[in-house]
Amino acid sequence: MRPVRLALAGDTMLGRGVADRLHEVGPHGLIAPEVRAVMAEADLVVLNLECCVSERGARWDPGRKPFHFRAPPRAIETLAWLGVDCVTLANNHALDYGVKALTDTITHLETGGIRWVGAGPDAEAAREGAVLHARGRRIAVLGVADHPSDFAAGVDRPGIAYADLRTGATDWLIARVRSLATTNDIVLVTPHWGPNMMSSPIRHVRRAARTLLDAGATLIAGHSAHVVHGVTERVLYDLGDFIDDYVVDPVLRNDLSLLFLVDIGADGPMRLEACPLTLEPAYTRLARGLDVRWLRSRFTSACRELGTSVAWHDGRLVVEWE
Repeated sequence: MRPVRLALAGDTMLGRGVADRLHEVGPHGLIAPEVRAVMAEADLVVLNLECCVSERGARWDPGRKPFHFRAPPRAIETLAWLGVDCVTLANNHALDYGVKALTDTITHLETGGIRWVGAGPDAEAAREGAVLHARGRRIAVLGVADHPSDFAAGVDRPGIAYADLRTGATDWLIARVRSLATTNDIVLVTPHWGPNMMSSPIRHVRRAARTLLDAGATLIAGHSAHVVHGVTERVLYDLGDFIDDYVVDPVLRNDLSLLFLVDIGADGPMRLEACPLTLEPAYTRLARGLDVRWLRSRFTSACRELGTSVAWHDGRLVVEWE
């Protein structure tokens, strides 16, 4: 049986300056066709949607929350053009414009034929996850976030699938991963964890990863830091960003990122390929020249710290696990 290939992209912010560009160039003008071609190599594409998609709503607690991201409905056309199969909404921007905008986001995704996880009209729906199919196998996707707690869905309250991972994965999360592992061939957990602009995974993130693996997760693909972290055999600690209009840190270089392709066989992840990306303001393309050199050095070093060896082959960073 051939392995399932997953394309995994990090924080995808389609609001603010990206939304302005979308209005100017259309939904196919935000991501370079060469990047889309890489994503098309995968059986399934999953990413973190770091915004709501709506024309309604009011800013969530504008006096305390500094950033609010809302994309127009046409942003769904960008995701569909990229071949995105599933997004996670479990992050600190899903409720940026309140419950109405979150509800609209889910409606627009459903209309566009894109599955979603990590948020919903109540806690049960937010924690449910989604089951995708590829190459005759069942792939469960589960989204969770360790911040912010005021976005958490409740019994009768819309919101995100929240878990305080600083104290270890919560009971509901462990139980959900175990349940999915018994009825599916692959379980992908995609957590939005840890603080922004950290160069490596912090202690509670590493501890939570071990707990999720022990519960039965096949692969963990995290995000939140806005910069790529190193990987271990079944954990991609941070996917970095995919598209945004953010201020660039000259040291951590959040304008440089990776698009990950992971092959998963019958016994788990086998191979990872990472394609270097350059994130211009509101436009993402394949990296070239010095940007590639910086990413090669950064990712290789970050992986070495975690005991993982990285090779360079045909313009991609490669990790072999089998």
